[in-house]
Amino acid sequence: MSKKQQGPLIVEGKLADSERMKLQSNFLRGTIAQDLKNGLTGGFEGDNFLLIRFHGMYQQDDRDIRAERMEQKLEPRHAMMLRCRLPGGVITPKQWLDIDKFASEHTLYGSIRITNRQTFQFHGILKGDVKPAHQMLAHVGLDALATANDVNRNVLCTSNPVQSELHQQAYEWAKKISEHLLPRTRAYAEIWLDKEKIDSTDEEPILGTTYLPRKFKTTVVIPPLNDVDLHANDMNFVAIEQHGKLIGFNVLVGGGLAMTHGDTNTFPRLASEFGYIALEDTLAIAEAIVTTQRDWGNRTERKNAKTKYTLERVGIETFKQEVERRAGVKFEEIRPYQFTHRGDQIGWLKGIDNKWHLTLFVENGRLIDYPQRALKTGVAKIAAIHQGDFRLTANQNLIVAGIAEAEKHAIEQIARQHGLISDEVSSQRENSMACVSFPTCPLAMAEAERFLPQFVSEVDNILAMQGLGDEHIVLRVTGCPNGCGRAMLAEVGLVGKALDRYNLYLGGNRIGSRIPRLYRENISSAEILTILTPLIARWGKERTENEGFGDFLIRADIVKPVINSAVDFYQVQEAV
Repeated sequence: MSKKQQGPLIVEGKLADSERMKLQSNFLRGTIAQDLKNGLTGGFEGDNFLLIRFHGMYQQDDRDIRAERMEQKLEPRHAMMLRCRLPGGVITPKQWLDIDKFASEHTLYGSIRITNRQTFQFHGILKGDVKPAHQMLAHVGLDALATANDVNRNVLCTSNPVQSELHQQAYEWAKKISEHLLPRTRAYAEIWLDKEKIDSTDEEPILGTTYLPRKFKTTVVIPPLNDVDLHANDMNFVAIEQHGKLIGFNVLVGGGLAMTHGDTNTFPRLASEFGYIALEDTLAIAEAIVTTQRDWGNRTERKNAKTKYTLERVGIETFKQEVERRAGVKFEEIRPYQFTHRGDQIGWLKGIDNKWHLTLFVENGRLIDYPQRALKTGVAKIAAIHQGDFRLTANQNLIVAGIAEAEKHAIEQIARQHGLISDEVSSQRENSMACVSFPTCPLAMAEAERFLPQFVSEVDNILAMQGLGDEHIVLRVTGCPNGCGRAMLAEVGLVGKALDRYNLYLGGNRIGSRIPRLYRENISSAEILTILTPLIARWGKERTENEGFGDFLIRADIVKPVINSAVDFYQVQEAV
């Protein structure tokens, strides 16, 4: 993409219907409050079906029983998925205990799911329990505002359990950015918390009366750990430190992974470097990036409404200059930074503050009590005695942070007794991830969360046969092409097309800075394993020291790297 302007600043044409819905919503109120009183249906109707997303919820149904209910002439079993706003993923044990209690008593599945957006979700909240869910969150000092739809969503922050002071500084900025970009409407407080309506005109000085053209994602990243996958996000602040103190940020804009099968106008994209800023300019720059995307983003076609497409259309330099103009700040040259890894280091780590941190691997982020592995109960028991905090990671794991030496033995004992620590978990399993998909996601085309554990076991077997049992490949599975499982930043990415049919992507890297290429289309999981077996064998024999699987595939010319995803992403790799 050239640095000169490539297209119109504003896309003209008939607006998408979502724009009408937002404009007519009375600042996100709609008729949600009235709809809550409608006991004839378990779901929300009309525009409210989409408006509740601004309040942190998606309406879903159990697809495993959908056909059965249709035969019985019943409506689908509607239930809500509710996602908490939790900047940086930090939560207190006391808050956790209330969340655990609600999941047990008021959800269909009884689980808590840690998401790769560094927060937690409840699945299966019936309509009558929706308002109590929001009120429970408010009671413990949390909310679900702006965790879905066309707003800036939960702000991620590198978990970094070792550099405690630097993490605290970065985390504080994640919170400030989150608060600064929140919707100003009182609709959330009025509907869910029974706050009185104030007789004044609602204003949205940053988001605007029709909010953003599409969802918007933000991260704060502390090198050398890219655990938040910055290239999956619209706006990224890469921490630059000096002598352990945060002094400013490198700013990267325009990352995103979602695409649509068969539509070459959609594609994943890595974030572009804009430059370095001082700490005091952070909020001004964040606001300017958001308002530029607000005004220039495509409001006629939602599939092309994300920031990445705005940058491709108008040009990086044009967008950057507009941000500088609005913020009254000039970007400096990018400061040196380097990422060396992105996964969580499972197990015990000691911080520079002499406190211990225990990272617990939670497969797929799903905390539930299985037979012989009461994971959810185990975390609750840890919360009952822990004096520090919890950190949810962007890899769906849980860090028990700030553990005093005297607490360490008791916490490890609880974790082992409840299956939260297991010496049997492979490195491959720790570096694999899937989205939720079936049975609750309405967009699911193929299995992901329920598919991943057995598929990882098969990959583990292949690695073991090649003498690579201690190695891993960054493996991601998504049930559709919308990008929730971040397969487009994996060394091996599976993107669902139908039941047991996936597109296979190869050639990403371990640090998450390269998009993989489509290697085979619409194949079964058995075929994928057949393809991976000889490739892993070659990797084991021919790799250089510490060379990851994706880097090997590129170096050995087995896969051509994706250089510019807007141009060459859809060029399928020829058979080797």
